[in-house]
Amino acid sequence: MTKLNEKPVVTAEMLIRRPVSEVFEAFINPEITTKFWFTKSSGKLEEGHHIRWDWEMYGVHDDVYVQHIEVNRRIAIESSDQTRTEWAFTSRGDHETFVSITHSGFTGSADEMVQGAMDSMGGYTMVLCGLKALLEFGVVLNLVADKAPDAHV
Repeated sequence: MTKLNEKPVVTAEMLIRRPVSEVFEAFINPEITTKFWFTKSSGKLEEGHHIRWDWEMYGVHDDVYVQHIEVNRRIAIESSDQTRTEWAFTSRGDHETFVSITHSGFTGSADEMVQGAMDSMGGYTMVLCGLKALLEFGVVLNLVADKAPDAHV
């Protein structure tokens, strides 16, 4: 049996060469987010609201609770699996934003927590790459849908 000294915490980060207001909006506005992450949302992220995100190609969804929003600086949510995700947006001049996504609160056996953290790291890295392509070059890469085409329902 594997034993962990600490529960895993995942951080994925990326420089996006767009103003912080545009990068922040991409994560709270589902009209934009659906171009690089999930396929459907019950609404825009607003503090204190419950939102449902769907990945229709996989037949899965997540119900998230928006714990905190600090415009152009931070978003914090709790997912239905009780994990917590926080986005931090750091402006680097007028045309660059450094995005840091931290995911924590994994549960289960040590192996399950490690697997969850690895999946999360890969997933959030893909999300940031898709966002970068969309905002910097206007390209929709379909990364999430193409990650596991044989799992489509």
